[in-house]
Amino acid sequence: MTESVSMDLGGRKLTFETGHLARQAGGAVLARYADTVVLAAVASEREGRPGRDFLPLTVDYREKMYAAGRIPGGFFKREGRPTEKEILSCRAIDRSLRPLFPEAFNAEIQIYVSVLSHDAENDSDTLGLIAGALAVNLSDVPFPGPVSAVRVGKIDDRLILNPTISEQEECSINLMVAGTEDSIVMVEGGGLQTTEAGMLEALRFAQDAIKSVCQLQRELMTKAAKPKRELVSVEIPEEITKDVENAYGDRIRKANIIQDKEGRENALREVKTEILTSLGEKYPEDDTTIKQVIGKIEKEHLRNRVLNEGIRADGRGLDDVRSITCDVGLLPRTHGSAVFTRGQTQALVVTTLGTGSDEQKMDQLEGETWKSFLLHYNFPSYSVGEVRFIRGPGRREIGHGKLAERALESVIPSEESFPYTIRLVSDILESNGSSSMATVCGGSLALMDAGVPIKSHVAGIAMGLIEGKDKTVVLTDILGVEDHLGDMDFKVAGTRTGINSLQMDIKLKRGLDFATLEEALEKARVARLHILGVMEEAMPQPRSELSQFAPRIILLTINPDKIRDVIGPGGKVIRKIQEDTGAKIDIDDDGTIKVASYDSKGGDRAVEIIKGLTEDPEVGAVYDGIVRRVQSFGAFVEILPNKDGLVHISELDTKRVERVEDVVREGDRIQVKVLSVDPEGKVRLSRKALLVEQR
Repeated sequence: MTESVSMDLGGRKLTFETGHLARQAGGAVLARYADTVVLAAVASEREGRPGRDFLPLTVDYREKMYAAGRIPGGFFKREGRPTEKEILSCRAIDRSLRPLFPEAFNAEIQIYVSVLSHDAENDSDTLGLIAGALAVNLSDVPFPGPVSAVRVGKIDDRLILNPTISEQEECSINLMVAGTEDSIVMVEGGGLQTTEAGMLEALRFAQDAIKSVCQLQRELMTKAAKPKRELVSVEIPEEITKDVENAYGDRIRKANIIQDKEGRENALREVKTEILTSLGEKYPEDDTTIKQVIGKIEKEHLRNRVLNEGIRADGRGLDDVRSITCDVGLLPRTHGSAVFTRGQTQALVVTTLGTGSDEQKMDQLEGETWKSFLLHYNFPSYSVGEVRFIRGPGRREIGHGKLAERALESVIPSEESFPYTIRLVSDILESNGSSSMATVCGGSLALMDAGVPIKSHVAGIAMGLIEGKDKTVVLTDILGVEDHLGDMDFKVAGTRTGINSLQMDIKLKRGLDFATLEEALEKARVARLHILGVMEEAMPQPRSELSQFAPRIILLTINPDKIRDVIGPGGKVIRKIQEDTGAKIDIDDDGTIKVASYDSKGGDRAVEIIKGLTEDPEVGAVYDGIVRRVQSFGAFVEILPNKDGLVHISELDTKRVERVEDVVREGDRIQVKVLSVDPEGKVRLSRKALLVEQR
C-alpha cells in the first residue's frame, strides 16, 4: 500500500512516499523536492555477529546522469566510480546517521540513495540525507527517530532556507545542517569570513526548519513504519571485567598517561599483549571481549582525567594549542612549499601554478563547469606508523581535501587579477589529530611562498568535547585519541575576520545544544588567532615575485571576431606562434587570451604577434612598416600583419616627389603615421607628417 505525506518547505513542495518502489528493501522512500527526486533504500542483515565491536554501515549515494537528461561522457558512456560530489554526499549521510544507531546494533547495513530526477536548481544531497534517514526509520532496524537536513544560505544579510544552486553562488554563508527535533548532529559548509555570531544565527535558523521536516517524517512513520526488531544487548561478563581491572587496571592507566603518542601506544600494546596471554587460558574464546574491557578502562580514564583534573592525554590544559613551527620555501624547484607542524601532526603542502588548460572539468548533473583552484589531500600510512597498500584517495581523503579547499577558496584572487590555475597538494607526513586543519595552515603558507596574492592567511583548528554526568568540557586542538574516545570533532577554519569553513561530527545520541556550540566557536576563534599570529610571523605576506620556475601569464583581450585570425585555418597560425616563441596560448570564446611562458621574452614576443594580428590601425598612431607594393600614385605599406595602407605620392616627402621610386622601393622599412581609416577599413598613411613634426 502506497503512503505519502507532504509539506511546503522554503516555498517548494517536499513529498515523501513509500510502498510503491523498491518493496523488497528493508525500507524505501521516494523523496521529491520541487522536481528533484531521490530514492533511498535500506537493506540489513537479520542478525549481527557476536564479538563485532563496530557498526558495519555502508552508505552509497549515486547520481544517475539521466536524472538531468544527460548521457555520461567518456568512452564507456555510463556512470563509473563515484565522483567527488557523490563521495562527499555519502560522507554527509554517514556522519549524520552513524552516531545515532544503538551501540548494541552491529548487523551489516547498507543505505543506497539514487538521484532519479534533477531540476538543476534544488540540491539532491540534502534530500538524499533526509530520504536515507527516513528509509532506516521505516525499516525494522533499531533507530532513535527522525533525522532531517536543510541547507542554509545568506544573501545580503538575509537567511534563506534551501537556496537554489544558482543562489548558492551569491551566498556569504552556505551550510548543510543535519539534526533531530531537538539538536544538531552534523554541519558541513562555510562562509565568506563570517563571524561566530553569524554562524550561530544560521544554525538556529536551520534547527527550526529541521524540526518541521522531522515532524513530517513522523507522520509517514506512523502510517508505514515496520515494527522494530528486538535488539539483544550482549553484556560483558562481570568476571572478565574484574580480572582485567584487578590485575592490570593500574598498568593500563599508567600507560595511558604517557604524553608521547608512540610511547603511549607502545605501552598500551605491551599491556594488552600480556593481558591476552595471561587470561587466554582462562577465557580462550573471549579475546574480543577482553579487548573491549581494556578499551573501556582506557576510555573512562582519559575522559575522567579531563573532566575531573582538566588534564589531557598529552598533559596540556583544556584550551592549550600544541607547539607550532612553520617552514617555507623548502623545495627548490617547486613553485611554492611549506611544512606546517603542530605537535605530532605535520603537513607538507606544495603549490603548483598552471595555465587555463590545467583547469579541471567537472561533469555533474548541473552541467559542465571548470575549476581553477584545486586542493588534493593525501594520507600515506606511514604518517601513523602503519603498513597499507597505496591505492587511490579514499572517502576520508576526499572529504578532508574538500574541507581544506573550502577554507582557502575565499582568499584566492580573482582570475582577472591572477589568471593562473592553482593546485595545492597536501601530503600528511605525521598525524596525531586534525591533519585537515594542518593542511589549511600549510596551504596558506605555501600559497604565499609561491607569490599568490592571497588576501590574508587562513588557519584551522579542531575542537573536541567530553561529556560527563554533571559536566561538559570543550577541548581545543584535539589529539587523535581525543577524537576517537571523545564526543565531538568540530573543525573551524578562517581568517582574523571570520569563518571560511566548518565541519562538525558528534557522537552524542542527543546531539549538540547551542550553549556548547557557542562555547566551542568562541574557543576556536581564540585558538585560530593564536595560530594566525605564528603563521604571520613566519610569512607576513606573499612573495613579491613568482618562482623562476613558474610560468608567466599575460592576459589580453581581443575582439571575439578576430579569434579566427589568431587561430588561423586548421590552427595553423596559433601553432606557428607557439612554435616560434615557446609560449602556450589559451583562447576563450569571449576574446580573452592567456599567454603563458617560462621565458619572459618568448611571452612578450607572442603577445606582440597576437596584437599585430588583431590590432586595428589607430588614427594618429605611428608604425614601422614595410613597403609591399609601389604604384605610380603611391606606396602600399604593411603596418600590421596582413594590414596595409596607402602612402599617396604627395605624402611621401615634404618636397615634391616626381616618382615614388625616388623615395621608397619594395622591401624598404619606413615609419608612417595613420591619417585616417574609412568605414570600409582603408587606411591612409603619411611619411611627410612625421618629417614635418621632426623639424
